Amino acid sequence: MRSKPIPGPTADLFAEDSSQQSAGSEQMGEQSYVLRGYALPWVERLLPELRHVLAQSPFRKMVTPGGFTMSAALSSCGELGWSTDRTGYRYTPLDPDSQQPWPVLPDSMRQLAVAAAAEAGFALFEPDTCLINRYVPGAKMSLHQDKNERDYAAPVVSVSLGLPAVFLFGGHLRTDKTQKVLLLHGDVVVWGGVDRLRFHGVLPIKEGVHPQIGPQRINLTFRMAG
Repeated sequence: MRSKPIPGPTADLFAEDSSQQSAGSEQMGEQSYVLRGYALPWVERLLPELRHVLAQSPFRKMVTPGGFTMSAALSSCGELGWSTDRTGYRYTPLDPDSQQPWPVLPDSMRQLAVAAAAEAGFALFEPDTCLINRYVPGAKMSLHQDKNERDYAAPVVSVSLGLPAVFLFGGHLRTDKTQKVLLLHGDVVVWGGVDRLRFHGVLPIKEGVHPQIGPQRINLTFRMAG
């Protein structure tokens, strides 16, 4: 391997983006990589599809089983979508807000996830869901493991769009030391295999305005959940 506005506050979905992330890869663990700028060639195809998905299942703030409202807003697409409330974390075939099936996973989003997974050494990845998170300045994601999937053979593929984020990548215990990895627009993180259940999170997003995505970070996380 190589070593149009998203709905949100004052975002211009079709503004021009003059920034370019340098290509390359960085290894975080035995089977985990950051693919720098990997998603940039896909962005112009992704954004209209993403806008269509969010028109069907808009972002919403969800509540954790502990009663805390998440600072990141969420949506999903694919055969299953992820949700949380006071009864627990889970995947469901229906959007709990509309009681309709989640939007279909768009072709270009799926193709990007498959290609990035193969680039990182996971050639057979076929995602059935994409979690879509919106982080405005100040929003974060606490350290957690992705454990709601039925098995852990498939990797996780995470695409960053918009404002920079500091990604925390830890070990298999919450108390393990974390790496701090700066993620820029177009970066893709892939982790699986022995690294699949590592704890990870996102530090609070800093103020800023991305020329294409606006004052926010959009994160697309592809998984095999069913």
